[in-house]
Amino acid sequence: MKTNYWFYLIAAAVGILMAVMVYASLSQPGVSDLKGDYRELAKYRNENNTGPVVRVFAVYTSDRLWEDMRAYGNFMPHTKYGNTRVFFFDQDLKDIRLSPEPPHFDPEFRKSCVAKYEKSAMGQVSFQQFPFESP
Repeated sequence: MKTNYWFYLIAAAVGILMAVMVYASLSQPGVSDLKGDYRELAKYRNENNTGPVVRVFAVYTSDRLWEDMRAYGNFMPHTKYGNTRVFFFDQDLKDIRLSPEPPHFDPEFRKSCVAKYEKSAMGQVSFQQFPFESP
C-alpha cells in the first residue's frame, strides 16, 4: 500500500512538471503578439551550411511601430556566425526578389523601405529607420 502511495505521488509530480513545461513552451511570445500588421513578402537564405548563413527577409508593415519592428527582427531565425537582415516596406510588394548582395533588392523599391533590422554574425543588433519620403 505504501509503495502505491509513493508511485502515485511521483507520477503526479512528473505529470504536473510536464504540464508546466508544455504550457511554458506553447505560451512564448511571437510575431502574432505584435501590435502591427506584418506579412513576409520574400525571403532569401544561401545554401551554405558550413560557412556563414545569410538570411534576408522583406516584410510588409502597415504601421511605423519601431519597437515592434525591432521585436519582429528579434523573432527571425539567426545562426551563430550568420547574418540576418530584415527590410520593412510600407507597400505590399508582390514582385520583390531578394539577393545575397547589398542592397539585396531592386533599387526601385528603396522609396518603400521604411526600416532595416540586422543581426550580425556575433549577435550584435542594429536597427535603422529611414525617413519618410512623400511621392
